Amino acid sequence: MANTSSNNPKRLLRAPNLLVQAAFQRILLISALVLVILVLAIMLSLIISSLPSLKAFGVSFFFSKTWDPVSNKFGALAFVVGTLMTSFLALLICLPFSLAISLFIGEYYREGILSSFLKQVTELLAGIPSIIYGFWGLFVLVPIVRNLEIKLGVLPYGVGIFTASLILSVMVIPYAASIGREVITLVPSDLKEAGYSLGATRREVVMKIILPYVRSGILAGILLALGRALGETMAVTMVIGNANLLPRGIFSPGNTMASVIANEFTEATGRLYLSSLIEVGLLLFLVAVGINIVGKYIIKKVSIGG
Repeated sequence: MANTSSNNPKRLLRAPNLLVQAAFQRILLISALVLVILVLAIMLSLIISSLPSLKAFGVSFFFSKTWDPVSNKFGALAFVVGTLMTSFLALLICLPFSLAISLFIGEYYREGILSSFLKQVTELLAGIPSIIYGFWGLFVLVPIVRNLEIKLGVLPYGVGIFTASLILSVMVIPYAASIGREVITLVPSDLKEAGYSLGATRREVVMKIILPYVRSGILAGILLALGRALGETMAVTMVIGNANLLPRGIFSPGNTMASVIANEFTEATGRLYLSSLIEVGLLLFLVAVGINIVGKYIIKKVSIGG
């Protein structure tokens, strides 16, 4: 009897903990279901609003480069190409800078005034509104690019795919750099010390131990930066040239899916015109989802291979 009575308080204390744990699990389940329902609701609303355009143009909407609101002829190929060109070119430009910042802050100078200053500057870049980037690009970057185009012997537009990519690369550096810094700081010190004990230099430890160990995390940061670049609107709209034409090169004016929606949504008076713009938004949604799925698959394969 004494043993039974002594165990009762433990049972009484365990029961509320089980109730709290069950409630917490239900809250997590409900939150996850709400997110899934929200994503499906967004996609469904885009599909329903795009039905007139889908019925009128069908699959040709995705492969046609004609965008003529006067004649009610719409095709999104030019915007898809412009979006992918600006996003991936921005990614190529920002990759060496973000990786260098990650290594510098995460491995070489983790503490100190210089490290704190670089961290604050990187976080500040992420907090600047995109419209400010657009103004800076329009008044500072466009003249520089125009002078470069004159020296290269191409038409000196100043605005275009290349200028928009430069703006985007500056905007996405903080996202890739912050994740890269976090995963680099998580590398076990035992691995690095083992490399140094075998006679490896600092550069060899970075190249042969740290980077292979954190490659999945770095790819995750790159994927986040790419998602940010795909959906950027105002800064790109101000410097890309807003030409509804298929870009002929990186210095040509163009348009992205986000910028054409921002430019023409308020002017879309006809039902087919408005539906075509919403279908462009649906296409942007599907492109972002597809790139995220492919990117996570690559990250999974790389992490398993490591």
